[in-house]
Amino acid sequence: MTERLEGGFDGGASLVDGVVRRTAGAWTSSVHALLAHLSAARFRGAPRGLGVDADGREMVGFLPGRTVGSARPWPAWTHSESALLDVARWLRRYHGAVADFEPPADAVWREGGVWRPDQIIAHNDAAPYNAVWNDDGLVGFVDWDMSGPVDVELDVAWVAFSWTPLHAPHVVAAEGFTALDTRLPRLELFLREYAWQGTTADILALIAQRLTLQLDAMHHAASTGDPTYQRMLAAGRHLDLQTALRQLDRLG
Repeated sequence: MTERLEGGFDGGASLVDGVVRRTAGAWTSSVHALLAHLSAARFRGAPRGLGVDADGREMVGFLPGRTVGSARPWPAWTHSESALLDVARWLRRYHGAVADFEPPADAVWREGGVWRPDQIIAHNDAAPYNAVWNDDGLVGFVDWDMSGPVDVELDVAWVAFSWTPLHAPHVVAAEGFTALDTRLPRLELFLREYAWQGTTADILALIAQRLTLQLDAMHHAASTGDPTYQRMLAAGRHLDLQTALRQLDRLG
């Protein structure tokens, strides 16, 4: 039985007999090494990597639950306080599980970069559109193809940006979030639940740094021929991030 899964700039994925299959890339084996480490660490909240099928498609385990898919606005759960707390706890557990992961020496990451021992390999796209949830809350995140090396602090910044949310107002409004005056308290709530040791000003500066790095990564990947990033640029996603970056100082 085959079911087409919604969402994504990659053209989506298919669920075939309980296994998710999607186009593989040069980074797939590196991502599966990460997923194998998480499985061995008994980390719940990520799928299992199952290799590549006879047609060259990546195979990963299926996380049962609901996703945003192509719905606009997003389901109310994505902007709830409980989701914000769930994600902060997921991120803290993930950072604990991945802390001792040393990627293969020949690892390739979709957004580039070479891992250093003071870094982690992050999901790099743990946003609401990649979240799976059920009646008990967050199940975990899918679409690990953007995984790659980053400083822990910058990973906290990126996930906080995605869930507070601190994206451009027109972007979050389309997703169903209009309570812009609650974003700073939501950010502070997220940081407390994660057990962030710095200040809110620190994280805002890190978010600005992370957005700048993301813009660079998008342009680099598109310039090397990655069709997903080319579609992102064609859709103006870089312009949305630039708007968000310019407006960050209004929260400080």
